[in-house]
Amino acid sequence: MESVNTEETERKWSKDANIFEYGSAANPQMKPIPVLVHPAELHESGKTRVIPFDISDTLEIEDTACTSPNLMASFLRINIGDGIVTQVPNATSQAFYVIRGSGRTRIKNEFEEDETISWKTGDLFCVPVTRTEMIHSCTGAESHGGAALYWVHDEPLMNYLGATPNVRKFEPTLYKKEDMIKKVEEIKHETGDCHKKNRLGVLLGNVKCAQTKTLTHVLWSLLNSVPAHTVQRPHRHNSVALDLCVTAKPGVYTLMGKEIDSEGFIVDPIRCEWVPGSAFITPPGWWHSHHNLSDDVAWVLPVQDAGLYTHQRTLDIRFVDDELKLHKAGRIRGSAFSITNKDYTEMVTIGATVLASNGASTKNVGLKRVLSAECPLTSKRLQCTQIGAVPEETLNSGL
Repeated sequence: MESVNTEETERKWSKDANIFEYGSAANPQMKPIPVLVHPAELHESGKTRVIPFDISDTLEIEDTACTSPNLMASFLRINIGDGIVTQVPNATSQAFYVIRGSGRTRIKNEFEEDETISWKTGDLFCVPVTRTEMIHSCTGAESHGGAALYWVHDEPLMNYLGATPNVRKFEPTLYKKEDMIKKVEEIKHETGDCHKKNRLGVLLGNVKCAQTKTLTHVLWSLLNSVPAHTVQRPHRHNSVALDLCVTAKPGVYTLMGKEIDSEGFIVDPIRCEWVPGSAFITPPGWWHSHHNLSDDVAWVLPVQDAGLYTHQRTLDIRFVDDELKLHKAGRIRGSAFSITNKDYTEMVTIGATVLASNGASTKNVGLKRVLSAECPLTSKRLQCTQIGAVPEETLNSGL
């Protein structure tokens, strides 16, 4: 065999190699995903524009704008009579939810032919990889002089991978508000006990994602309602949630925290108020519960990268009462299994009887550990910061 000098190539290949001690590098220090709010005020006035929810600086991600490592969320404001162009050729999936207004969107199909749809408040539509421009125009709005859309796509994921999507994994898909609400009503009548259900909403799927039952192969979304005077008990999952508050009256909020106590309450939670038309980030792995102290049903639309996690079998969604049951039995599990715990699947009413702090008896103690949050407004976003606990006398009053 011919002799070949490999030293120069080996030096070149070795210059970027790092070798770490396992304990110091197995869980590297990275910027955490924060609890941040993208307020509705941003799309309620002003010129026609894209309003990005870009926190790439916070995450120290330099090569792409993003709201989470895999996804980018923005508002579109389109004044009546105006149009706006969006184009993200490196995204495999884009989702648009109509917060307010009516209009049309034009896109070229796989044959380079124009296709146009009409949309209105409450509709959602998704498009696959699209290299050409999408043109969105507003024909009317019930308030604020223009339409508002919530736009989420996965271009940050593709930029991180250094990949370019070449295959349309699904076809453009439209979910009309009336169809989604009709399905919710069907669920009510099928179960007959909708007032007890902890999740009264609809997962939005696509026939091309038959196994994962998700919006696209990357994106996941749920139109979820929280009935009046109810609490949806804590749960957690590995995907980041980019939550849009669709409708809510004052007194609706989410509590988030990294830990739960022995009674299933979130330890030192951050409270994030629901404001219609605003979006907020729920960090991955954080326990979170939804609370509705108002007299009306509240609706939220989370968009996550959980289509990808579900395919990888790494979503690991967990519900607090399942975890408590296992822990009290002396078991700690490695991954999630089917949820059968009746204590979670049924609704918990505000002020219901819960375990007392000593675990010895039950009494009506109402909500516990409800913390407030200060949200200083910036030109870019709102940041929620924990500022203290509700006084004990307020907790005991059941407020």
